[in-house]
Amino acid sequence: MPTRPYLFYGLTNSVCSTCLTKVEAKIIFREANVYLVKHCPQHGREEVLIADDIDYYKLCQEFIKPGDMPLKFNTPIRHGCPYDCGLCPDHEQHSCLTLVELTDQCNLTCPICYADSGPARSPNGHPGRTHRSLAAIEKLLDAIVANEGEPDIVQLSGGEPTIHPEFFEVLALAKQKPIKHLMINTNGIRIARDRAFCERLSEFKPGIEIYLQFDSFTAEALQELRGADLRSVREQAIAHLNEFNLSTTLVATVKKGLNDHEIGAIIDYGLQQPCVRGVTFQPVQAAGRLDGFDPRRDRYTLTAVRRAILEQTSYFKPEDLLPVPCHPDCLAMAYALKVEGKVIPLTGLLDPDTFVKIMPNSVLYEQNHQLKKLLFELFSTSHSPESSATTLKQLLCCLPLIEVPNGLTYENVFRVLITQFLDPFNFDVRSVKRSCIHIAHPDGRIIPFDTYNMFYRPGSQGYHLVSNLEHSPGVSV
Repeated sequence: MPTRPYLFYGLTNSVCSTCLTKVEAKIIFREANVYLVKHCPQHGREEVLIADDIDYYKLCQEFIKPGDMPLKFNTPIRHGCPYDCGLCPDHEQHSCLTLVELTDQCNLTCPICYADSGPARSPNGHPGRTHRSLAAIEKLLDAIVANEGEPDIVQLSGGEPTIHPEFFEVLALAKQKPIKHLMINTNGIRIARDRAFCERLSEFKPGIEIYLQFDSFTAEALQELRGADLRSVREQAIAHLNEFNLSTTLVATVKKGLNDHEIGAIIDYGLQQPCVRGVTFQPVQAAGRLDGFDPRRDRYTLTAVRRAILEQTSYFKPEDLLPVPCHPDCLAMAYALKVEGKVIPLTGLLDPDTFVKIMPNSVLYEQNHQLKKLLFELFSTSHSPESSATTLKQLLCCLPLIEVPNGLTYENVFRVLITQFLDPFNFDVRSVKRSCIHIAHPDGRIIPFDTYNMFYRPGSQGYHLVSNLEHSPGVSV
């Protein structure tokens, strides 16, 4: 009998990329790749590449831990995922990081903006973009606190948050809340051009971090991604951030065939900057303002980014770049120490001989409950960056014969994170239920980043679909 030319691995639910109706989806292995195969009764069959490393994809399905629940849920279950976001009782993970969008306005008009932000009024006839009031922002912060108690990370975003006329009032307000760590998601223009602004930012240390766009070293790539040559801006921004020792994460949006060859160079650059605590890579997500995206041509997966990191740098081995347990499908992370000019991956500190001495029957950390707990905690985004450094120090302390470097602090930690967001093409209900990166909705709901940009952001592809469902009869919990 004939044999199918693929291996059927599992079944999940996705959405049709055209109408966003929920449909069944098969997960299949063919050659070295993992595909999502779905069929919409109206729009037919789709096949989407979701990984190009079968072994790593299978590892993600195993590298999990029980999810943490928020203190409260904000919406009932009526229509099923992804149409009840907010968080509903069926969501499997709390908010490790929650975005608060201060403004719809921006001093750039990036061709790839998921939020479709830009100047207050633009030539294409955009109806107008606004800044949120201080009262509205406080409402969002309070909603996050109500859900999380002591939120681990809140990211002030936009638009461009630094152009908000009450930016420092917002920052002071946020610092009054029981938030462990604040991030500022910025293109760096104001930080580069206004040294006094950067100096004032430093007054809010500790517990503050700059999340700085840093996509490329070439004018061509920056023009395509950001609509402007920002090389000098980024250079001056880094100079100011180094001067005031403001903890910084470089964030690179990666587009296949455009800047994917620069991944190693960006890591190298980050390691040379005293202020930089890590680099985050985000493959392009089909959301917001993104013209001409073809998933068959342009899909760049988490596994492809991971391979590029391993091929373009000498710091990490495959076992160093692991799935993040709170959302393993979409997050991968490597931790390293920067000590006396050297880069030391975490796994380089886990001497197998030491393990043999303390665990004669195995060299696997899973056999030691204390090590297992600390490692899973370290490779989780469910706490602040500073507490990550503390956990790393605890981990080193519990390993025999390993000396903890004197004065180990957050400044010694360097993390590489891959964040892959879901879109109508690679959407997987099984995966989105574990989403831990969320956005605070103006009405008080806390919504996964992936579904927010697909269904809940005004003007998004599925906005009217969800709005119609919310006003239709349903079954509530």
